[in-house]
Amino acid sequence: MKQIAHILSYPVTVIFYLLFSLILLIMHPIQWVCFNVFGYQAHKKSVDTLNFLILVCLRVLGTSYKIKKPKNLPKNASIIFVSNHQSLWDIPPLIWHLRKFHPKFVSKIELGKGIPSVSYNLRHGGAVLINRKNPRQALTAMLKYANYLTENNRSSVIFPEGTRSKTGEPKRFQRKGLELLLKKMPDAYVVPITINNSWKLQRYGMFPMPLGVRIKYELHPVLKISDFEIETLIDTVETQVKSGIN
Repeated sequence: MKQIAHILSYPVTVIFYLLFSLILLIMHPIQWVCFNVFGYQAHKKSVDTLNFLILVCLRVLGTSYKIKKPKNLPKNASIIFVSNHQSLWDIPPLIWHLRKFHPKFVSKIELGKGIPSVSYNLRHGGAVLINRKNPRQALTAMLKYANYLTENNRSSVIFPEGTRSKTGEPKRFQRKGLELLLKKMPDAYVVPITINNSWKLQRYGMFPMPLGVRIKYELHPVLKISDFEIETLIDTVETQVKSGIN
């Protein structure tokens, strides 16, 4: 049965990528119009729609998502969502299911160009683009990012492992970026997130994509930054994120 599913995954993956590419191409000019004509809120709705459609696309592969969220997520406040990172496909569910919190991302600068829809959103949607080879640029960009989040009551999603885990095995947190955000946003909250199984979507690289992957997201209890020493808080968050990884 597994062999048949693997064989079927080749043509189904082709269909998936055709649909995925079409969505990116269609949503790019829609994003442009929303941002340039109607402003932030319209642009955000177009980005939410883009990521919802990507989730629909992933359903073609039989991918399913189960998301467990605490009931007391704070409203009208900035939240730093801290997650492990297993695949490129971690991001669309986070954007869609956390859309009420206006999640923004820390991304490497190379992704800010060349990808329809995705690059446009990274440049104009509130994300921060980091040049990993230029520490001064990265520091300046992160400081501006923290101020932007605080001033607008928006939230951040950060993957402190730095790179994706290709096997699901957790990596040590790279603490500098997270530490900076925590220090600059003392009135914000932190929500650790554990992602399981999304690495399986890329177990063969980008092609083929396996069928029927079941991905789980667990949002852990809310933590108030001001209740902790920074190092203690990072230790607590890292422990919670990793404790849920299967």
